[in-house]
Amino acid sequence: MDVGVTPKPHTIGRMTQEFKLLGDALFAYKGAVFPVSDQHELTPEYIDSLEHFKIKDSDVFLFTFPKSGTVWTQRIVTLLYEEDFPVSVDQNPFLCMPWLELLRKGYDYTIRPSPRLFCSHLQEHLVPRGLQEKKAKVIYVYRNPKDVMVSGFHFSQFKFLTEKYKDIDDVVDAFLSGRCVGGNWFDHVQGWYHNKDKYNILFLSYEEIIKDLRSVVLKIAEFVGKNLSCAAIDKIVEKVTFKKMKVDYDMSHFSPVKQTVIYLRKGTIGDWKNAFTVAQSERIDKVFQERMKDFPLPFIWDISELLLKH
Repeated sequence: MDVGVTPKPHTIGRMTQEFKLLGDALFAYKGAVFPVSDQHELTPEYIDSLEHFKIKDSDVFLFTFPKSGTVWTQRIVTLLYEEDFPVSVDQNPFLCMPWLELLRKGYDYTIRPSPRLFCSHLQEHLVPRGLQEKKAKVIYVYRNPKDVMVSGFHFSQFKFLTEKYKDIDDVVDAFLSGRCVGGNWFDHVQGWYHNKDKYNILFLSYEEIIKDLRSVVLKIAEFVGKNLSCAAIDKIVEKVTFKKMKVDYDMSHFSPVKQTVIYLRKGTIGDWKNAFTVAQSERIDKVFQERMKDFPLPFIWDISELLLKH
């Protein structure tokens, strides 16, 4: 496959066990796709080393496919652990809960004090094997793929650790072929779900967070063993409403980079209807039905579906 040529759907995972550049912004390795970055130790050697990354019983890992609620859930988790951090999580939650695969040059995650919190977009087959001892806690958040694609398109315009998509057709091609950060979405979600019994894991959906934010905060708190008062929970819920989050995360001191990056845009369900043509939507539906047949986790495609469930 020549660099710059969009492969057929489902081919990235089969073709990229070895390192391969995918243009200027991405590289493929071991069935996954990563951003090219000169600010991080993001190399095949570092990715290989993560298999043996030593896990502590008190570790908490958040895994997601990009644009599936990572930053939102990260904020909830860091606030639940606020008393454990010497530096306020309001100063920089990215430092309190860094991305495992995005090791900044000069940093060493192995010496972080406990409890250690990590985010990651890694597929299941690439994560530290020590997580299978089921003592550390794993949270996996998924989102309907059409909204993931639209969110990914808008985020790509900042060209921050991703390839910039020219238009919606471009992002659909990239997504269905697995040529995007995180790799193939279908492999990502299925890999984590079908291997769930290996881990001490909590599955959540982005749509669930929108539907009942307080319930999700309580669910995460119980899972990680944080027994907080109702007042403390209420305070966290107030800080993690989408409206408050959008203001906070659009402030420069919350960003891990100096450039302006909009992490949160609309925070809704079904925005894909404003982006896709009927033909594009049907193309995605066809692949989704082929790849996700009999998959047990529910998917919410429109905000109206939540209203019907009340």
